[in-house]
Amino acid sequence: MRILVLGQGKTGKLVAAVAAERGHGVHVLDAKENTNASALTPPFVAGFDVVIDFTAPEAVVQNMRACLATGAKMVVGTTGWYDKLPDMKALAERKQAGLLYGTNFSIGVQVLFQLAAKLGESLKNAGYQFSIEETHHITKLDSPSGTAITLATVVETASGYQKVPIESKREGDAPGTHVLVAQSDADRLTLTHESFSRRGFAEGAVRAAEWLSSRKGCYDFQNIYTQI
Repeated sequence: MRILVLGQGKTGKLVAAVAAERGHGVHVLDAKENTNASALTPPFVAGFDVVIDFTAPEAVVQNMRACLATGAKMVVGTTGWYDKLPDMKALAERKQAGLLYGTNFSIGVQVLFQLAAKLGESLKNAGYQFSIEETHHITKLDSPSGTAITLATVVETASGYQKVPIESKREGDAPGTHVLVAQSDADRLTLTHESFSRRGFAEGAVRAAEWLSSRKGCYDFQNIYTQI
């Protein structure tokens, strides 16, 4: 395939490298080359099979509007824009485009969500207090992380717990750690996912692009990750 990667940050660069390793042609646009989505003209976008976005919350919506309007297939790993999700879904459906989004493209994190749902369901009405702590690198723009927000939503839905508090830390170059704690007067249970590198996110995103290349419609990575 021909893959366009938007964003030349640490994850974007790794996505491009993984895509090349898997035999795809790759073109990367950084923020300076694509101010206000100016580079994403219909003829340019048409030259690619899938677009992968790892940019920033303030850029991603403009990128999606430009790409999805052409009927393109787009994998979005950027977070912090989900208030616009209904609009982006409607645009993708109207233009018969493909949109696959997710707060985290790590398979391990997806399993964490499953375990968190089971934990929340099993401890429902059992006197446990839930909390989340997440740690990322100091340059991460959104706080709390999209992954932490998803984790909290999963637990709240499964347990009926009204609001799971999230503590966010930004330290050095940490790729990402998420800790879910369930504590009662008697004991404490902890689920932890610790990333050693960004490679898991990058591989998941490229495999998601391969999966999306033959599909139209809107998909949450959380619902399709077992298929890639």
